[in-house]
Amino acid sequence: MSTPLHVLIATDSFPPACGGSGWSTYELARGLRAGGHRVTVVQPRPGAPRGVCARDYEGFTVLEFGAPAPPLPYVRNYFKNERLHAALADFLEQLARRERPDLIHGQHVLTGLPAIEAARRTAVPSVCTVRDYWPVCYWSDLIHTSDPEGPLCPECSSGMMTECIRPRAGAAWPLALPMIPYMRGNLRRKREGLAAAGAIVAVSSTIAADLRARAPEISSTRLEVIPNPVDVTGLRARAGASAPPMTGPYALYLGKLAPNKGTSLLVPSVEQAELDWPLVIAGDGPERPEIQSAAQRSNRDVRMIGWVDQDAAVAWMAHASMLLFPSRGPESLSRVLIEASVLGIPIAAMNTGGTGDIVIDGRTGLLSLTAAEFTRDIRRLRGDADLRQRLGGAARSHAAAHFDAGAVIARIEHLYRDLLNARDAGSASGPRA
Repeated sequence: MSTPLHVLIATDSFPPACGGSGWSTYELARGLRAGGHRVTVVQPRPGAPRGVCARDYEGFTVLEFGAPAPPLPYVRNYFKNERLHAALADFLEQLARRERPDLIHGQHVLTGLPAIEAARRTAVPSVCTVRDYWPVCYWSDLIHTSDPEGPLCPECSSGMMTECIRPRAGAAWPLALPMIPYMRGNLRRKREGLAAAGAIVAVSSTIAADLRARAPEISSTRLEVIPNPVDVTGLRARAGASAPPMTGPYALYLGKLAPNKGTSLLVPSVEQAELDWPLVIAGDGPERPEIQSAAQRSNRDVRMIGWVDQDAAVAWMAHASMLLFPSRGPESLSRVLIEASVLGIPIAAMNTGGTGDIVIDGRTGLLSLTAAEFTRDIRRLRGDADLRQRLGGAARSHAAAHFDAGAVIARIEHLYRDLLNARDAGSASGPRA
């Protein structure tokens, strides 16, 4: 039997109030603990008072690291990156020297580089999970135009950064141009720091391909594609125990209301598809006012219910007749899509980023490249009950085979032990720091 490990997980977010990345980290921590391993969790809190406080969630003690982050554009990003990275690396180093973890695993943009640096200082292996495009895009989304169907940014050159500033800064965009050297330096520092990891975990094949193509600094770093884990059995049990949140069929969108999620397409798409079911939009974000106005003008039944907690989200998803996913992307690996697939919900999605790792067009869901195709797929799903049943059944099988927490976490543990064995083989005669 393998010796239990002690893993220090540094994560940008953790339940209960979090998005998909936080729940994926929780599933990792929970799976490691179920396997007999010890897990220590650290979560930075930019904008919170300086210092460390502890909270408990489901038996995990989460050490929250408060750090300043003024609410000013670019200034806030500097504090959440360069300033936070240095302070958090110091804290993680102190914690590692005291608690003696076997390995440090950073989970996202705020915690990945500090975790790698703390591991280097204490001579333990490090792993960094890359969940979106933060090593290759200052904004983490590759979007440089306000056009919902516009192309993705091909590279973070000075010229392209000028283009991507325009839709974000509005009329004041010329005032932001002097920030471009900082933005380019920020990306370079991220890639150089990431290159020092013992291993990088990309959550989808698309993330891995973009890292290989756009981040030459990591060409010699081990790169593994390991998806986000989902507790398939537990999710299905919770869904089965949930009551329908409304009577009758409905289409569902669940997630953030933001430009990169393509949510401005939701109301026009159901209008053009002549969907005669209610469209339930569960989520919040900067595009909410625009979507609300479109819904009020629409001749369709659009119900905006705001942000919902995880139990409510499971109930809405479990009883939906179809899930709509209009993301411009590029999505890394959507937890919403994985969970909908686990529950056998028919999906109409834009084919962006890692979505193709989850949804196989025509087999486990319908994928589209344009707004017109997305509208067509909504109409197809509404009009064909046999198609919905076939896609949903195949999605259930595919999700269980590829994303179940037990199998995913076994791959993560194998990676941990590989790194530890390599460290021990390379320094068998030297003392540990």
